[in-house]
Amino acid sequence: MITMDVFRGDAFSAIELTTAIQDIPYVPGFLGSLNLFTPKPVRTTSIMVEKRGAKLNVIQTTERGAPRPRRERNRRNVRNFNTVRLAESDKLMADELQGIRAFGSENELEAVQTEVGNRMADLSQDLDLTFEVHRMGAINGVLLDADGSVIYDYYDEFGITQPTEIAFNWGSRTGVKKFIAENVKRPMLRALGGRALPGMGILALCGDEFYDNMQENPEYRATYLQTSAARELRNDTTFDEIFAWGVRWVNYRGTDDDSTLSVGSTKCKFIPTNVRNVFEVAYSPAEGLPFVNTRGLERYSQTIIDPSGRQEFVDIDVASYPLHICTTPEALLNGRTGA
Repeated sequence: MITMDVFRGDAFSAIELTTAIQDIPYVPGFLGSLNLFTPKPVRTTSIMVEKRGAKLNVIQTTERGAPRPRRERNRRNVRNFNTVRLAESDKLMADELQGIRAFGSENELEAVQTEVGNRMADLSQDLDLTFEVHRMGAINGVLLDADGSVIYDYYDEFGITQPTEIAFNWGSRTGVKKFIAENVKRPMLRALGGRALPGMGILALCGDEFYDNMQENPEYRATYLQTSAARELRNDTTFDEIFAWGVRWVNYRGTDDDSTLSVGSTKCKFIPTNVRNVFEVAYSPAEGLPFVNTRGLERYSQTIIDPSGRQEFVDIDVASYPLHICTTPEALLNGRTGA
């Protein structure tokens, strides 16, 4: 017979479950699959971000023996950011364990582990979605909570004015290569300064209407008709990607309600890729004593037995303590369809 004592064993300790949850397979969101965000495990509940002014000086000539002019110091802007707590739980009632003896040779302990694992997988998928929402928030330069409230506005935090949205009138736009060079590539490269090394790329996350209208642009179609890639004009590229004018254009697929996570149908977001530390994610340790002063992990899990002593339920908790951050929000550019 299964009793709540099964949850007191080592198999359901916070350490064991935290290890187990790292191994739960999941299909990451597109932004997660890009590995844009450099992981920064920390032992604290906050991180310090230092932003230095990237100023170079042209040295004025002076006479031999004259005093040397002192170099103007670069400005420093240091900010403290607290990591956030993302936590969710599921309640496994005692009567749900009734008759849980698994099919085949599985014993009772293994059967309970399977049930807990299934609940953890559901909770972990919620975390995966939340991570993707927070990644998009960092890409927007404004990190939002689930209720739409602002956690951090990185433009305000660093005293930066958000770049003006770029209008793409795809129906009549000509000279697209020059237009993108002037409005996307050069502004982004200047914002990145010395970090824009060879191998850097530009990724455009496109809403549905923006992506479709771009492919109807006369110049785009004329260019492809003259190449071996003309077949792309006949292919369905929904939620796919194309490469044109030195930019990787992706039809970003968010949540199916097109609101919880979305670029916006008429919008596009340009971000740099293969550039170090533009995007970072810090992970703080969990709240329990076993994790004090340890380096944070991406996610944690534990079970908590009914504290009343009646042994009616066990809570299955999953949590993470991250902060997704953009250290160079001035390099983030936005576009829209229309004039």
